[in-house]
Amino acid sequence: MKIASLLGVWLPLTMSAATAADDAVLKELTPTGKLRVGLAHAPAKTPVFVTRDASGEVEGVGLDLAKALARSLGVEVELFVAATTGELTDASTAGTIDIGFTPVDDERKQRVDFSPPFFIIESTYLVTAASAIATQADVDRPMVTVAGIAGSTTIRAAGRTLKQAKIVALKSVADAMTMMQAGTAQALALSRDAMPTLQKSLPGSRVLDGAFQVTGVAISVPKNKPAALSYVSRFVEKAKTDGTLRRAFDAAGLHDLAVAPAAE
Repeated sequence: MKIASLLGVWLPLTMSAATAADDAVLKELTPTGKLRVGLAHAPAKTPVFVTRDASGEVEGVGLDLAKALARSLGVEVELFVAATTGELTDASTAGTIDIGFTPVDDERKQRVDFSPPFFIIESTYLVTAASAIATQADVDRPMVTVAGIAGSTTIRAAGRTLKQAKIVALKSVADAMTMMQAGTAQALALSRDAMPTLQKSLPGSRVLDGAFQVTGVAISVPKNKPAALSYVSRFVEKAKTDGTLRRAFDAAGLHDLAVAPAAE
């Protein structure tokens, strides 16, 4: 899928909206007086996941962007940190958070609205050395168990494309890696940008060429909040051009990853 076609989903932004946060924006985006931010954590930083240490300290792209958005609104950040992006969608629909950082798919778009994407992800498989899996097609065999993250766009996409392999949806990336290390799963379905760090803890493992899903990572807002959606959409587009996103990626050590193109 071409990046341009992905971006086209979000191009019809409300560009006439005021750039400053007005009363309608603050009412919709910060109903509690703070910006309640949903982030998912994993063992390594990616454009989707932040890291969280033993003391609970959070670092990553999502946090940096959330802080920049909160500064533009003149409010403080309140964090909601979960193990999966699916939990963030649940929290948004429940009214627990005001924004979330997640990949986009059709199922999520039924429940939340999205800004333009700030990163384009490819979903692929990390496979164990013992599996002898060499291609995407090799994954779809009866003797293969595929681990993935419950509620994620990636596990849903794997479910649509795999007809014979067994799919196991787990609570976290760490749980999925435990299965891979134990040999009870032969493939891990996840975004390609997350693979290099995970591969280091799985000797002999391989990241498969190709992708079974290409989609965007964006900021979600609850449904029926047009002022909030317009403001967040404009923020993301500005962050692409003023260096905010590039600085967030670099601070997370993601120097080789490209920010999604700005809308034309």
